[in-house]
Amino acid sequence: MNVNEEEQIISPWKEAWRSFRKNKAALLGLGIVMFFILLAIFADLIAPYGFRETELANKHLPPSSKHWFGTDEFGRDILSRVIYGARISLRVGFLAVSGSVIVGSLLGIIAGYYGRWVDGIISRIFDILLAFPSILLAIAIVAILGPSLQNAMIAIAVINVPTFGRLLRSRVLSVKEEEYITAAKAIGMTDGRILFHHVLPNSLAPIIVQGSLSIATAIIEAAALGFLGLGAQPPTPEWGKMLADSKDFIIQAPWTVFFPGIAIMLTVLGFNLMGDGLRDALDPRMKR
Repeated sequence: MNVNEEEQIISPWKEAWRSFRKNKAALLGLGIVMFFILLAIFADLIAPYGFRETELANKHLPPSSKHWFGTDEFGRDILSRVIYGARISLRVGFLAVSGSVIVGSLLGIIAGYYGRWVDGIISRIFDILLAFPSILLAIAIVAILGPSLQNAMIAIAVINVPTFGRLLRSRVLSVKEEEYITAAKAIGMTDGRILFHHVLPNSLAPIIVQGSLSIATAIIEAAALGFLGLGAQPPTPEWGKMLADSKDFIIQAPWTVFFPGIAIMLTVLGFNLMGDGLRDALDPRMKR
């Protein structure tokens, strides 16, 4: 491959990055996401206390210089638990969406490329999964598997598989009619090589956009399962579980609900702004 060919491959991504940088809202979203990622990575260094440290004599203390976000019903420092909670929520979001992307993309590629009865079977599976409200389906899956953070991630991954599957299926139906795919078939290239060297690379843009938006959705779904007691179990500092544990003290100690709720809101906002910016940068139809 010569230099000109390399520039032709790299330039669309460089152009997308330049477009992304011009979007102030997208940069704000990226900044928020990076802030929480850094909190998650360096939680052990940043958090002033351990998330398990209890002081019953100091329960429900309001925000102060010693406990910036106050304390909960067990005297645990809420700031420390929110910081460690970033690690839990982001891990759930990234791992659950990664599983959805892998399984959904694989099924979508197969359905879109081979068509006929294969497409019919896979599409009906997607339709069945989409027929149920996503949160109810997640609750049912966790109820069968048992309440835990790992099972919550599995449930979130399953309910998001149809989203990526149908997205990639529609993309493959368009891409497989391109001339370079016909040429690849004509020279005897195998289906596997065509799918993973030509079809998939040319279908990445919508997957990247949907993935960034789905992480925000996954964090909300994990918080909802945690709030219902089906996700993370005590003393894991998951934001949704923190809200559930504090709902009975919302009047006498509102800070126990406020700060975990703000953390969820800001993280979801960051991923949504970043996802919108990626959509505008990667979708040619959005460019002016």
